[in-house]
Amino acid sequence: MKRIFLKISLLTAAAALPESCDLDINKNPNNATAAVVTPDLVLPVAIAATVYNQIYYYGRSTAAYLVGYQVPGEGLGGFGEIYTYNFTSSTFTGVWTETFACLRNFNAIIKTSEANPRYAFYGGVAHILKAYCYQLLVDAYGDVPYTEGLKGEGNLSPAFDKDAEVYKALAAEIDDAIAILKTGKDMAGGGNDDLVALSAGSDPVFGGDYTKWIQLANNIKLRLLVRARGAGIDNFVQAAFAGFSEEGFLKEDALVNPGYNASAQQNPYWTVYHSSVIGNISYPAQYYIPSVYILSFYDGSKLTDSKRGSLLYRGWPSVPSHQLGNQTGRPYSPGYIWHIGTGAGLTASDAAGILKSRAAPAPLFFAFEAHFLLAEAALYGLDPDGSGLDAKAHFENGVKASFDYLEREGAANSLPAGANPQADAEAYISANSWSYLVNFDLADSHEKKLEAIITQKYIASNILNANEAWNEFRRTGYPAVSGSAPRNTFVSVLSQSTRADKLPVRLIYPQSEYNLNANTPKIEDAYSNPIFWDKN
Repeated sequence: MKRIFLKISLLTAAAALPESCDLDINKNPNNATAAVVTPDLVLPVAIAATVYNQIYYYGRSTAAYLVGYQVPGEGLGGFGEIYTYNFTSSTFTGVWTETFACLRNFNAIIKTSEANPRYAFYGGVAHILKAYCYQLLVDAYGDVPYTEGLKGEGNLSPAFDKDAEVYKALAAEIDDAIAILKTGKDMAGGGNDDLVALSAGSDPVFGGDYTKWIQLANNIKLRLLVRARGAGIDNFVQAAFAGFSEEGFLKEDALVNPGYNASAQQNPYWTVYHSSVIGNISYPAQYYIPSVYILSFYDGSKLTDSKRGSLLYRGWPSVPSHQLGNQTGRPYSPGYIWHIGTGAGLTASDAAGILKSRAAPAPLFFAFEAHFLLAEAALYGLDPDGSGLDAKAHFENGVKASFDYLEREGAANSLPAGANPQADAEAYISANSWSYLVNFDLADSHEKKLEAIITQKYIASNILNANEAWNEFRRTGYPAVSGSAPRNTFVSVLSQSTRADKLPVRLIYPQSEYNLNANTPKIEDAYSNPIFWDKN
């Protein structure tokens, strides 16, 4: 008997945000169940779970420690594997299992759309998000079962594909997805009413705007190509850069809101970094604090950025901080350190910054990342959006987009009266005009320009997108770390890494994979076998 997987937690299918998106319905999909669990019900659940996974499994529980965005304050014990980087097959297993849970759902949508072309739009979007999720896995583990990994009962021991080959396949899958959406648009425009349209209820990202889905697909492909450039598949990358869809890139935040609310299932940043729906404070909100390293980009130690400092941290500039692994003198967190509003628990107010509202949308892809990716492409003489803008213009647009996101507040994610992200970005650049990390004109070499772009992406990604910061650090070595002084490095003082930089380069496959699939690559530790694009 075939099973359809879709785990719905706390909300209806159209508004769920589960920690896993598998629901074992255990019914024959050729009978009544298939008519109920249709792609328009599955898609919003899988999208919401994908966003949660990125914030929790890839961010809060993993990468946010690895790049210095958060460290445990006083009052918490444990964290041995995090302090030492001695990752095992039992460390961070949710990164793997929860991503594959969502991939099974996207694949189920694709299969349904192939069997029933009425769901072509859903199949196209599912292909885009399948590529999105597979890149997350490749960037964490390297080789993954892409070709055979979603065949289910057809293959319980799938072969693992090489990481670089998966990247090439993902770029091709995105092209196919765009073609599906374009064909569907043409058919619908020609009066074909048979197609099931995306809608506000079934599409919690763009509410059925197919052009924006194509633009987001271009963004994801751009991320793949920029990361893979110069890493062994450069001929493929150079050719693929000429193949972006003419719709261009999405230069606004791709925001997900499947119906977040204060009574049942709330914004995932709020759940992770603030409190539960009944007001119980979360562990990060109660015990975690930023590292000395990340604060140095706001407090004048490296750069001066009081505006974003005040948008990120409660009580700015009096923010407790420490160094990962240092068990001496750890300060207590004041609580709710990433919520700059008033109140606590259920009395907490809406605000700007990271924790905007229990009902605020959650980002799937940030506008600032699109701008910084275009800036890096421009460094290599590439102009994939045909704008003619140089690296500096894209770079400054990325800085402005960071201010724009953080200054938005509340459930409506809107700019309050008097907010002016453009002016604030310009003031930031002026205040740091002495530094090539901010004043792009002072970056007088290719390497300094790259460092400026990636450092600003790191600053913009603070807490919001820790996984991308970790990926970019491993790829480029930026932002720079050195020595052992806490303002100069986010490396744990208890690191057991055998590498010169004392850092890990990957995660290790879950023990469940080793137990069940003999094809799982044997990885001895987290310090060897880097991902193919890791140039360090």
